[in-house]
Parts: sequence; structure tokens; C-alpha cells
Amino acid sequence: MTAIEQTEAARPRGTRLPRRARRNQLLGAAQEVFVAQGYHAAAMDDIAERAGVSKPVLYQHFPGKLDLYLALLDQHCEALIQAVRRALESTTDNKQRVRATMDAYFAYVEDEGGAFRLVFESDLTNEPAVRERVDKVTNECAEAICDVIAEDTGLSRAESMLLASGLGGLAQVVARSWLHSDRSVPREQAVQLLASLAWRGIAGFPLHGSEHH
Repeated sequence: MTAIEQTEAARPRGTRLPRRARRNQLLGAAQEVFVAQGYHAAAMDDIAERAGVSKPVLYQHFPGKLDLYLALLDQHCEALIQAVRRALESTTDNKQRVRATMDAYFAYVEDEGGAFRLVFESDLTNEPAVRERVDKVTNECAEAICDVIAEDTGLSRAESMLLASGLGGLAQVVARSWLHSDRSVPREQAVQLLASLAWRGIAGFPLHGSEHH
């Protein structure tokens, strides 16, 4: 039984939820359906049934399926952006920063709700509003990494952004590959391997102002 089903079972029929709580409940149900079925195969009927509400209740909160999908994307794109920022701010040791950032991506894809599939494996990337959000999460994560690289190395913003995009792309692709391989390597070990690879590359750019620069 899912968390949503357990909540529904525990609550007497006819109980009215506060608007924010209802919205969160609907988003949770929608996430389950979209992750399992993909955008195109999912139906508002399925989402309403999963949430235990009528379709009119669902439409009171979200005018259509795309609105619901975009609300989920906004939520989960922001979650990754914030996770990367927290990782970068967690230490001033750059080697540990690299590791923490790699781990943030692994934690994101490993989340049991499967939200990363909506962001990185969407079947709706031809929709401009979806593409905009996916590009935003990629760019904002890269910008956060770029800030650290530019400050520490003295490289130009453009050069730092290229390196940051490479690190972010590496983390995202490898984390997804690791998950799809059924986590054949323990997460801790996988993160360490990737962090070592990334660090050996980025450490080749000396700190700004150091005697080796």
C-alpha cells in the first residue's frame, strides 16, 4: 500500500483537506501515475482515482494534465538545484565539494518516488514549457558549480561554465546509468569512483593566486 493509500484509508470518507494539503496529495498521486505510465499514457481519470478524489476536485486545482505535470516539474527541478547548492556550500574543501555534488545527483535519482524520470527521462521534451524547465535545472546547477570554479581558479566565466556543465552532465548521466544497472556497485563506492574521476580532472586547474597558477 502506498503512502497516499494509507493516508486515504486512515481518513474518514468525506473529510475535506485544506487546499494546500489537497494540492500536495494530488501532486503525489500524479507523480506515481506519471512515473509509472509516462505523460502520454497517463490520464486524469487515473490520477483522480489514485488520489481517491473525483475529477472535478482534481480540475479545481489543476486545469489540465499539462498544468499538473509542469507543477511537478517545478517542484522536482527546484529540489535538485537546491541539493546541488547545499552540496557546494557544505564545505570549503574542493575535493569534498566534488564528492558532495556527485552524491547529490545519486541521491536525487535514487529517491524512491522516481521524480528524476520526469526531469531527465520525460516523454514530453518536445513541449516548450517542459524543455524550458529541464534546461533551467541543468543550467542553474551548472551556474552554481561555475561560481565555485570561477572564484577558485580565476578562469573566465565562459571557461568555468564549460567545466561546470561537464561536471554536472557527468554526474547526471552516470547517476542514471548506475540506477538503471540495478545499483550493481554500492552507492558509496559508485560516488567515490565518480568523484575521484571528476576531481582528477578539475584539480588540474590550479587555485587562483597559487604559486603554480
